[in-house]
This record gives sequence, C-alpha cells and structure tokens, in this order.
Amino acid sequence: MPAGPLAGIRVLDASTILAGPLACQILGDFGADVIKIEHPTAGDGMRGHGPAKAGAPIWWKEISRNKRTIGLSLSAPEGAELFRRLAATADVVVENFRPGTLERWGLGPDQLTAANPGLILLRITGFGQTGPYAARAGFGTLAEAMSGFAHLTGQPDGPPTLPAFGLADSICGIAASSAVSMALLARERHGGQGQVIDLNLLEPIMTAVGPGPSVYQQLGTVGARHGNRSVNNAPRNTYRTRDQHWVAVSTSAQAIAERVMRLVGHPEVIDEPWFAAGHTRARHADLLDGYVGGWIAARTRDEVVAAFTEAGAAIAPIYTARDIVEDPHVRATEMLVTVPDDDLGPLLQHNVLWRMSKTPGRVRFTGREIGADTDSVIGDELAVPPEELADLRARHVVR
Repeated sequence: MPAGPLAGIRVLDASTILAGPLACQILGDFGADVIKIEHPTAGDGMRGHGPAKAGAPIWWKEISRNKRTIGLSLSAPEGAELFRRLAATADVVVENFRPGTLERWGLGPDQLTAANPGLILLRITGFGQTGPYAARAGFGTLAEAMSGFAHLTGQPDGPPTLPAFGLADSICGIAASSAVSMALLARERHGGQGQVIDLNLLEPIMTAVGPGPSVYQQLGTVGARHGNRSVNNAPRNTYRTRDQHWVAVSTSAQAIAERVMRLVGHPEVIDEPWFAAGHTRARHADLLDGYVGGWIAARTRDEVVAAFTEAGAAIAPIYTARDIVEDPHVRATEMLVTVPDDDLGPLLQHNVLWRMSKTPGRVRFTGREIGADTDSVIGDELAVPPEELADLRARHVVR
C-alpha cells in the first residue's frame, strides 16, 4: 500500500489517558512512526481501562496500535537524558503532564529544542499552561462539566448529565491531531522552525457545545435541559417502536419536517403559521411528538425505518455495539476493520478516521506489551550498549 501522508514523521507519545494517546493513534494510523513511552513499572493507565480478555486489554490494542513501545522513566536523570536524545530525532513530542513537570525533569521546551529547533511540542492539560486553573488536576469529566455540556444534557426535571465515555478527551484528541498537522505544515512553509502547542481539554468540547457564551453576551440568556428535544426544531426526539426498539428522528430542514408530518398522517399542521420555522415548531413539540410518537409506536423498527427512508425523511435506529457490528452500511464502507493480534486473534477495531485516495492510512499492528521495542529504539537507534541497557533495566530506568 502507499505510504501514509505522515510517513517519515517521528512522534514521541509521552502522554497518558486519553486525549494524547488518541491523537498519537491518529497520527500513527496515517503513517507516523510513533514511539509510545511508558513508565517502566507502572505502564500507561490506559492498559487498565475497559474490558480485557484473558488479561489482554482490548481498548489498549486500539489506542496504542501502530505505536512502538518502550519503558522509560523520565523522572530518572538517565531516563531524561535518553528522552532528550530521542527528542533530538523526533518531529513531534506529545505530553500531558501537569504544567511544570517536564521543566522539573530538565525536559522543558528550551531544553528539547536546543538540539532540535524543528521540534513540535504538543502539551495537553486540563486547563492550559497558564491561567489561574493551570495547576489543577484536569480530567475529561471536569471539562464536560465546565463546558456547558452537562448543564444542557438530561431531562428538564433531572440533574445535569455526564457522558458514559471519554467525550471531552476524544474531542480533544481529534483536535490535537489536527493541531499537529497544522504545525507540521507551518514548519515546512516557514523555515523549518517548530513550535509549542498549548491545548487543553476544555476548549474543544466548549466549542462543540455551541455558541452559548455568545448568546449570553448578546441576549443575557442561558440554555436549559430539554431531554432529547431541541430548541431549534421539532419533531426531534427518540421514539419507541412496537417491538420495543428506539429510533431517533431529526427535522433540522423544513422540507424534512413537512415529509415527516405527511408520513405520520398529519399534513394539516404544515399549514400552521408556526410550522414555518424550526424554532417555532419547537414551541409545539408536545403536539408534534404526540403525532410522531403515536405513529411509530404502532409499527416495528424495520417498518418505521423503511417508511421514513422511502419518504425521504431523516431517521436512525438507536444502536448498541452489536447493532453497529451487524449494520450493512458500517460493513460495506469498512468503518470497522479486522486486524490480527497476537493475544486476541482476529480483532475488530474502528478503522482509520477518514479515507484518503492517494495516501490512505491503515492499521499496521495492534497495541504492544510494555517495552516491546526498547531494545530496537534505545539499544539500536540510540546505540546504547547491551551492558548499559541491562544496568538501566536492573535499576528500572528502562524496561
């Protein structure tokens, strides 16, 4: 296969749960040589996240795919020196320690770029490198809370609701891969100079939540929880079918809203003045949900989806993981890919995030054991003699 667009780019992944590792997974998927750096005894906490089979962590196999892995203690002086030597050979370093930690180990931007002016240093933290919250512990849950997401999520009479998965981290990780790509392009166009990228967990999800700050600044109002409804259009909700499945309906476009109401047998509402715009339809959500929900409740999921599809209306079944795996469109478009794994055999994973016609990404191998590549990276590439490497192992500086 053709080399990915990032072939020849070396990335040191010194980050842990979850945004940094995801960013590096994406970079590795598209050809970068990613070297995963873990603490030689503790490893990356991601190894303990999610289900495992026979001791093999399933999530780790995906989040650390396409990454060579070494065990290296950055807090030990000898480990820090090896890291400096590795950084001198790298294009990108990704880290998510608290602000000041790398500097305390003698691995701050000034030290790393002294031998490598073209280095791009991506620093992911909860709240950024500066500001009154910089020193706070930062996790995705806190960003989901502070971004406005939790405030807007849940039933109107219920509590703010957090996601059951790493939403803020994942949004940040995807944003981080974009930021690195921009920095690599800027380096190519502007004299080969690297730069520091200061990215926090809060800003990407705050952007995803929408223009709430602008609305507050202009109108003095704040959003509220509306369950599965929207203030921008109706009908928009989840509805239960006769065979006890759930489906989601969206009518963001006026034409779609009209098709839905004709389909469910209530074309008369289309002529109501309030039906002409999404935000005014939303004020009549009880009425519209009653019509749509009643029609859907009398039919099976397959009947409902088929009728909506034929009518050109927007609907989707609400899927479990099993449904995703069995969906014919997911299979036909290869959103999931099966890759060989030494521990788990044929392993189904998410495919690379986008398709490129000239330089496609691909999964070359799954996540490895701690230190699987220490000998080749530190012993061979950094030319550390075997006896010195053995001494470092014995003192848990490397693994």
